Amino acid sequence: MSDLSPSAKTHLPFKDQEATGEDTGAPVILLHGFGGDRQTWINIQTGLAAKKRSIAFDLPGHGDALDWPRIGNAGVAAKAVAQSLEALGLERVHLVGHSMGGAIAALVALKNPDKVASLTLLAPGGFGPEINHKLLRRYAAATELPEMEMLLEQFFGWEFKLPKFLAKTAAEGRARPGAVATLEAIAEEIIDGTVQKTLPRNELAALPMPIKVIWGTQDRVLPTRQSHKLPGIVATHIFERVGHMPHLEIPNKVVRLILQNAVCD
Repeated sequence: MSDLSPSAKTHLPFKDQEATGEDTGAPVILLHGFGGDRQTWINIQTGLAAKKRSIAFDLPGHGDALDWPRIGNAGVAAKAVAQSLEALGLERVHLVGHSMGGAIAALVALKNPDKVASLTLLAPGGFGPEINHKLLRRYAAATELPEMEMLLEQFFGWEFKLPKFLAKTAAEGRARPGAVATLEAIAEEIIDGTVQKTLPRNELAALPMPIKVIWGTQDRVLPTRQSHKLPGIVATHIFERVGHMPHLEIPNKVVRLILQNAVCD
């Protein structure tokens, strides 16, 4: 398990979790959402470890990639991810993305379909114009712990108890020089006024790899209805009483669905 400095400018900082069992197939690549970092995947990497190698990246402008040379929208980040996979010598991978990371994973697959074995998208960005732009902009600008706790609660289902360390870690991260300004700039790149830019859903459905979309009915960031009426070839999994963070709210179920896709090596 190792972390690489962004000063190398060849690939993003990452957390590489080797499988504890025999695993000769493509690794699982985990891409976090807006304002998060690779640490949000700890439970998922632990759950995958018995069967699959997994690598969680910090996306440009987040975590240890805060000073990445170029930051911006999902398209900018997708190029960074594709270059990182090439730098790591990974010829074929299973992509898993949450929210903004879901849009990034989709764009990587659209540009490099031969390198992507499967797509698992958790409440992905870009599946419809609606987005809670007010919440995301407030979250980008927040620095104080009480405000961070209040905002983060909106990302989860109503019955989910927010772990105290999440808000504390997020607030500490915003104290780093340039962190808030960077997130605010990224927010303005992914939000077009009061809506978000959308992905070509029919082109995505035409890709040769299996695709799963996971959504919670209590998502207050991206409405669950964006998962309705997806092309029939896309497997859609809707969970009751789950918010925008299924990988943190129902990690065991998310791991199970990722592994269902990952058997297609």
